[in-house]
Amino acid sequence: MSGAEVAAETPSTSVPTSDPTSVPTSDPTSDPTSDPTSDPTSVPTSVQTSVPTSVLTSVFVRLKLSLLRNGLRQSTGRAAVFVTSAVFTLLFAALQLLGLLLMRGSAHAATLAVLLTVVLAVGWAVMPLFFPSGDETLDPTRLVMLPLRAAPLVRALLVASLVGIGPLFTLSVAVGAGVSVAHGAFAVGVAVVAVPLVLLVCVALARAVAAANIRLLTSRKGRDLALLSGLVVAVGIQFVNFGAQRLGAAGTGLAPLEPAAAVARWIPPASAVGAVDSASRGAYGTAVLQIALSGAALGALLHWWQRSLTKLMTAPDASTIAAADSGKERGQAQARGVGRLLPGGRTGAVMQRSLRYGWRDPKTKSAWVTALALGVIIPAFNALQGSGSLYWACFAAGMLGSLMFNQFGQDTSAFWMVAMTVASRRDAYLELRGRVLALLLITLPYVTVVTVVTAALLGHWGALPAVLGLSIALLGAMLGMGAFASAFFPYSIPQDSAYKNAAPGQGGLAWMSMLGGMLGSVLLCAPLVALLVWARVTDNASGEWLLLPLGVSWGALLVWAGLHLGARRTSTRLPEILAAVSKA
Repeated sequence: MSGAEVAAETPSTSVPTSDPTSVPTSDPTSDPTSDPTSDPTSVPTSVQTSVPTSVLTSVFVRLKLSLLRNGLRQSTGRAAVFVTSAVFTLLFAALQLLGLLLMRGSAHAATLAVLLTVVLAVGWAVMPLFFPSGDETLDPTRLVMLPLRAAPLVRALLVASLVGIGPLFTLSVAVGAGVSVAHGAFAVGVAVVAVPLVLLVCVALARAVAAANIRLLTSRKGRDLALLSGLVVAVGIQFVNFGAQRLGAAGTGLAPLEPAAAVARWIPPASAVGAVDSASRGAYGTAVLQIALSGAALGALLHWWQRSLTKLMTAPDASTIAAADSGKERGQAQARGVGRLLPGGRTGAVMQRSLRYGWRDPKTKSAWVTALALGVIIPAFNALQGSGSLYWACFAAGMLGSLMFNQFGQDTSAFWMVAMTVASRRDAYLELRGRVLALLLITLPYVTVVTVVTAALLGHWGALPAVLGLSIALLGAMLGMGAFASAFFPYSIPQDSAYKNAAPGQGGLAWMSMLGGMLGSVLLCAPLVALLVWARVTDNASGEWLLLPLGVSWGALLVWAGLHLGARRTSTRLPEILAAVSKA
């Protein structure tokens, strides 16, 4: 919500000076009793008392509706995405509400209702950290130039925050949780208070977290968090899947979750739902205490939110020139320390640049973290579930090898500086080799560790040499194909979008490069797979042990071939590559 939008809305509520809701435009220094310099947060008394909170709240609610309406008018695609997501969200909310209503009277209804409320609150708490640009009203720094006090601003923003699909979904879950455990007149009365309390605590929690971390969220680190949201969702799904399978295998329903629910019923806002359950069981004193905990939590969150707004509107930004200089010097010292461990010449310089991209560039960092996390989560979770295979360790090699694809696209338009230094096929070969070595510096030890850990979890030590050799061969094939594809199929990566990995019109090229590279890598490893099948069929243990040195040698050969083919293409088509990676 920009200051211009608020300023545009505010005059619509002002009338002549005789109206008590109007905002005077007179100079505040005309009041002899006021001293504007005594307190930077002070606002003239006439301004403070002339705009009632109800008027300010209505302005912010209309602004929220205007933001939603104008956002849908930007493009047909955005409107279609919004409508589709709204339909699916409301459908899921209705099904969840129906499921909670059907749980009414069940022995585990309270357990499910309390834990579901905790999960809902956690989602509201982390939502601003991973989706800071999803709601423009989450950034209170847009309002710092307006003559608004923090207390009425908090109340107005809290009411405006109740407009949207998220609050509606939260309300449906809270209603279902409250109804599922409410039995008796007193419990119903407690539920009437608990349901809106859960909604208000969730919304206030999201707002307080956003206000306290807005400096972080609007920085480069905040953009990194947004890019990592997909990884968090993927990891969370794996944990949920693992937990659901464990509960299903136990055959005891939700009974194993009761100890966690016993603790969670005292944690706001789940304590409000726990209060309804306590009232249903006749523990009226406990119910009052639990509902009071949620009320106190709401008050604490509003106070924290108000203090954060006051600090944002009065305190200067901490990013001073001195701090920037010290951070720059610290980064240079770290770079010199890493540079000592790398080889000299062009190879070391390229390796250092690639490692810096992986640490500083948001999209490159997101790709690295996603590949590293999923590379160990998938084989480890399959092993822990008891139905995994050691060959799942090859998944890590495939994920990490994909980082080699579209190396020049990561440079975007800055590739012209690289192109200026490539005068021969040898220069192109050294450029690609440096990027491969930077990847191998991390991926080769990581693939080895993942394979060993998976073998330890499964206890299949006999198959470790064959699988490790196959993983290293697959990694080499992916790196070689990546070097080849980077030269033959370069495409541009948009830097202004967290979720687009190819410029408009280049999506098919990106898919062709990645899919063709993966299929080609699998086909290149076919001789080793055939050797493994032969060793298993003939029960030849020496053949499986032979796969380890053969896999290392075959992977190195594929990397060498890919580098030479890619270097030949790169050295002859530098202008075309620069044009392809500069379209975003």
